[in-house]
Amino acid sequence: MRVETVADDAAFREFVELPSRLWPHELAVPLLESTIRSWYRGTSAHPEPVRLVVVRDDEGRVVGRSTVHTDARLDEKFGVPSQLFGATDFANAEAAEALFEHLDETARAAGKLQILGPVSLLPNQSAGVITSGFDERGFVDSAWNPEWVPGVYEAAGFSRTQEAQTWIVEVGAVKATPPTPAELAAAGIRLEYGDKSKTDTLIPELLVVLNAAFEQLPYYTRITSAEMKAATDGLSFLLDEKLLLLARDEDSGEGVAFILVLPDISPFVQKVRGRLTALRQLELLLTRGRYRREAILIIQGTAPDRQGRGILTLLSRQLQVNLTEGGYRRLRTTTVGLDNVGSARQFSRFGGRPLHGSTLYRRPTSTASTTATPTDTDEGIV
Repeated sequence: MRVETVADDAAFREFVELPSRLWPHELAVPLLESTIRSWYRGTSAHPEPVRLVVVRDDEGRVVGRSTVHTDARLDEKFGVPSQLFGATDFANAEAAEALFEHLDETARAAGKLQILGPVSLLPNQSAGVITSGFDERGFVDSAWNPEWVPGVYEAAGFSRTQEAQTWIVEVGAVKATPPTPAELAAAGIRLEYGDKSKTDTLIPELLVVLNAAFEQLPYYTRITSAEMKAATDGLSFLLDEKLLLLARDEDSGEGVAFILVLPDISPFVQKVRGRLTALRQLELLLTRGRYRREAILIIQGTAPDRQGRGILTLLSRQLQVNLTEGGYRRLRTTTVGLDNVGSARQFSRFGGRPLHGSTLYRRPTSTASTTATPTDTDEGIV
């Protein structure tokens, strides 16, 4: 086994195609090729370089892949210099061992004390290894892997951190009622929906609430305007306006809470193997009505000074009503930390159940193991 940096278009193509060779097409949802290409070309919004690597066996066939990257913001928040990795797939434990050794060597050379991942490119973007729900398909920006993968990490000395769950809600299983005018008034808010023509001004406003709402979480790094722009590129194309709910303070008009849900185009992404070319985007535009049956809750949050007042519950009730009226049958959610009981309650109250368990993995570098080993009880450590 040898690990090589992706340095030409042929190796890039091998990097992109590996998951489709390894995993069932009906379960795994590939990363968008355009996203991976932006890492490769250095044109992504990530503030530091992203290196793509592949693992080759003795016959030269690619049997593993990963990104190798860092982020000073995360180091500052943890208080521990961390070597990050993501978009990670391997065919077997031998390929994983070669990859982990490469990560360890890279981390030691850079003075990093722990290896953390898989994150693509940060924990609050797309992350994790699933630890349950292996028979359930993944969805856009979510992890999927077979049942044996967590054991490979743990046998290699990695420990679990930031365990979480995705959720699935069968729309209409529990009847939802919209908030009354009196309830909205009591909460001091008014409800507003997304507007495709105003996403350029709405997204920066959501970013302010998002960063404030999640700043307290140990894994969260503040999202820059450039990162938010990249993450929401094409939002107006996909947006169902009734599924972007914003609560505004009734006096100041400032946004204080929001929920962003998008139609689930995962089956289309699976079909095109992550290659959303201009022609494929046109095809999606012409057939997008087919993807108005299931949806993904991308993010929800409440400004810190308005948390604990039931505002998100009011938005969640209205969301369920809108999903029903829009003909949606299922709602999936991105990961919710096991300790985030409040967010999980927004799904369980409507009959939701956990879909996938997930975890990040970390391991001290070989130098760190004899100097400073991060633990969950250390202040600031993920």
